[in-house]
Amino acid sequence: MAQIKLKGNPIHTIGELPEIGSEAADFELVRNNFSKATLADFKGSRIILNIFPSLDTSTCANSVRQFNKMASNLENTKVLCISRDLPFAQSRFCGAEGISNVETLSDFKTGNFGINYGLQLVDGPLSGLNSRSVIIIDENGIVTYTQQVEETSEEPNYDEVLANLD
Repeated sequence: MAQIKLKGNPIHTIGELPEIGSEAADFELVRNNFSKATLADFKGSRIILNIFPSLDTSTCANSVRQFNKMASNLENTKVLCISRDLPFAQSRFCGAEGISNVETLSDFKTGNFGINYGLQLVDGPLSGLNSRSVIIIDENGIVTYTQQVEETSEEPNYDEVLANLD
């Protein structure tokens, strides 16, 4: 169980992020058209998982905007923006914002992604949602980088993410 903060108050996750060097756990998430997306769908590409509580917060929305900008300059890299928001809301946000370089995926059906990746919040007002985290998976499905943002109301360290793509 990891301890992070929400506006300075301690909150906890269900577990720990995957270990660097470990095989990424498979997942089944929901695309905006309600089809399923699995880890295997992205095999052969580097994957950045931008995970956050909800697009309905400015910090989460900003992270999707920032990763969308970054993604336009990344070769052989897919950026997946994952939350428990409904696919309708994700699609509406991306359409209104002109977001087209990332793919939004929802963990709304089962929450298993947040559980299996150790990042579902277990207490505090956001309990049941996923903590703000970034995970990089290489072309062979191996976790090469993790970042769990200590203060949930802050954005990820984007420079650190980019530095760990090399």
